[in-house]
Amino acid sequence: MSLNLKQFLFAIIFVITSCSKESNNIVPIVEESEKKITIFHINDPHGNFDNFSKIKYLIDQEKENNNVLFVCAGDIFSGNPVVDNYQEKGYPMIDLMNKAGVDISVLGNHEFDYGEAILKDRIAQSEFDWICANMNTSNSVIPQPEAYKTIGVNNIKITFLGLVETNGSDNETIPSTHPWRVKNIDFSKYSEIINNYSNLKTTENADVYIGLSHLGTNSDISIANNYPFFDIIIGGHSHAKVNSKYNNTYIYQASSNLNYLGKIEIIIDKDKNVTTTYNLIDLATISNFDSSLKLIADNYTKNADLDEVIGYAEAYHSNTQVGYFYTDALKNEMNVDLTFQNTGGIRNSLNEGDITKREIFSIDPFNNGSVTYSMTIEEIKYFLKESKEGLYYAGLTIEQSGDSIIIKNENGDILSDNTSITLGLNDYIPAVHSNYFTSTPTTKEFTTAETIINYLNNNSTPVNYTQYSNYFKYQ
Repeated sequence: MSLNLKQFLFAIIFVITSCSKESNNIVPIVEESEKKITIFHINDPHGNFDNFSKIKYLIDQEKENNNVLFVCAGDIFSGNPVVDNYQEKGYPMIDLMNKAGVDISVLGNHEFDYGEAILKDRIAQSEFDWICANMNTSNSVIPQPEAYKTIGVNNIKITFLGLVETNGSDNETIPSTHPWRVKNIDFSKYSEIINNYSNLKTTENADVYIGLSHLGTNSDISIANNYPFFDIIIGGHSHAKVNSKYNNTYIYQASSNLNYLGKIEIIIDKDKNVTTTYNLIDLATISNFDSSLKLIADNYTKNADLDEVIGYAEAYHSNTQVGYFYTDALKNEMNVDLTFQNTGGIRNSLNEGDITKREIFSIDPFNNGSVTYSMTIEEIKYFLKESKEGLYYAGLTIEQSGDSIIIKNENGDILSDNTSITLGLNDYIPAVHSNYFTSTPTTKEFTTAETIINYLNNNSTPVNYTQYSNYFKYQ
């Protein structure tokens, strides 16, 4: 009986084996009921690259067991003088993102800070894809980026749509960058074009549809509520930590300055429904790193030669207090009656002790030019009242009394509306507010950051602006 059973089993195995050699359809392959992928994401690194070595280590570890993508939600430039003052402006970030394995990035508003020709070169050097749906570069040297990109990882297809914010000017639809540096590019508000891409998940036969957004958290939430065709929105621009869900759309953002790494673990069922598990990794808690990438990053920093001491601060200065110092230094170095500095142009605080070039370039990373205008007090008031721009200032005193603006000289005398003065400021402000700056300015030799460095080199007085309050915004 035992022999007969053995013979029977042998016969069954023989038949199956023989049939499987003749036809691949005889033995069915059972498909998995769900798919899994991990997406790591960053946003707004602003030239801070030291943690890429940690990120590469974490991603390489994950790739040993799972499908992985690494994506960026924009603003890789402007913030680190090593990157912003490199001979090929911005290249260290491209180099390190290439080596860290970034797969795709949306264009952020600060990608345009160096101008169109430089951005063209940086895009050409990128080994990852750039996407943006609401820009047209047909009149620019920048090649037209794809609106979206579908990336396949094994048997999983992920479609990304890129969107950039366009709140950069009173008069134009442009990102928040220097208007003179995007003259040949046409931008659209995301709401004008987003419905064109409502069916991408179907047309691309994608498993997951992701909005790769550099719009800011409020806009991401609005998209989830009003255009509910994304499974996930990976955002930037707000420099926020976001882990939320609106109208069945997951929204994530990983702070800024490469301090955090977002990790989205995605499960896709047989009907392409998406569920996620999220972890925001504080990179300060990670001790392991990729040694070869760390060496490259360290060499960029070492070779930048930015640690020359040029001054001394008697106390710690917050960003606001730096604004008071900044405008006073501009006034003295530019030899003008009044100076303005936009609050968003002060990007860092100032530590007590020695002041280095690195600190000044970190405070003002945008390479804005220095310009002067001859204007009347009436024109200054009109600008302040109508633009409602919040500004640090130095040289004169600016006050609001009811609906009126009062401007006084350094002796406390009220200046009449027809009094002419010289105004010094960075060229970003008149570019954004061109309605109020209609005359031709005098362009100075140095950028605003270089002007501050020159001021510190020419003055030995320690910096202390902790008791100042030179800020004005018309209410």
